Amino acid sequence: MEIKLLKTFLTVAKVESFSRSAEILDYAQSSISTQIQLLEEDLGTKLFERLGRKIKLTAEGRKLLIYAEQILKLDEEAREMISNSPLPKGPLRIGASESLCISYLPPLLKEYHERYPEVEIILKLGGIAELCSWLMENTIDIAFYMDRQIISEILTAERLFDEAMVVLAAAEHQIVSRIPIDPSDLNGMDLVFTESGISYRTAMEDILAEAAVRPKSVMECGSIEVIKKLVLSGLGITLLPRVVVEEEIQKGQLVDLEWQGPDFQIKTQAVYHKDKWLSHALKALLNLERDHRAAYRPEGLIKPRD
Repeated sequence: MEIKLLKTFLTVAKVESFSRSAEILDYAQSSISTQIQLLEEDLGTKLFERLGRKIKLTAEGRKLLIYAEQILKLDEEAREMISNSPLPKGPLRIGASESLCISYLPPLLKEYHERYPEVEIILKLGGIAELCSWLMENTIDIAFYMDRQIISEILTAERLFDEAMVVLAAAEHQIVSRIPIDPSDLNGMDLVFTESGISYRTAMEDILAEAAVRPKSVMECGSIEVIKKLVLSGLGITLLPRVVVEEEIQKGQLVDLEWQGPDFQIKTQAVYHKDKWLSHALKALLNLERDHRAAYRPEGLIKPRD
């Protein structure tokens, strides 16, 4: 299998369009079709099928996708290993939780891009289960997410800092009169949570279960920005990293309920596979992150640099 054909296959598989793939790869659409046909002939199987106007992978195509990603990744690593230049370049695949994309990562990635413009940053958002799966499949090179301290024989986790969590309500919510609150104050209350499986939601659910607290209802939402709007409208109480709600707290729109219950023990971590080959691009990111970490405060503010 030729590397060029696998690159074309991977692009078509991701965008599900021959014409869009031709634009991305700067080929004629007929060339894309020919390359896919050559790959199918080489493998003796159909890789794509048309469903109406959509192009979808066949079962055999989905199998090849896993290997194609690994082969292309190894090709990149081999080329970098034999290169005489230590200057980071090529793709760097980063997975991250939404919270960190709102707070910690933007200034880090901005400086990284300024220093290493030849590195193509590919950022994928996901929950912890997705991020761990992507690390295991080598779909991403590194993940940044919030969780309880990770202890794993397969993944290497660098603890960056403890994440300050805050239980919140709108300023007009009845629970504000009870400040400070403990788990019992949430009995019979409406809660607004992130999606199931998010670390701090799981931590809160464990605490409430231990205290035999039963909320009146739980509304679930996958977007932090939407959760904030729902809470602002008075629909319930939430738990979020303080860094993503600092502005609303300072404006008096959301109120810190001064949680007196058990600590959530959430930590921001950088995680990669223990067998991961650390490319120049990945090493540069890890080194720059350590510099940023020294200047970062958990509430999300950057200390002035000397």
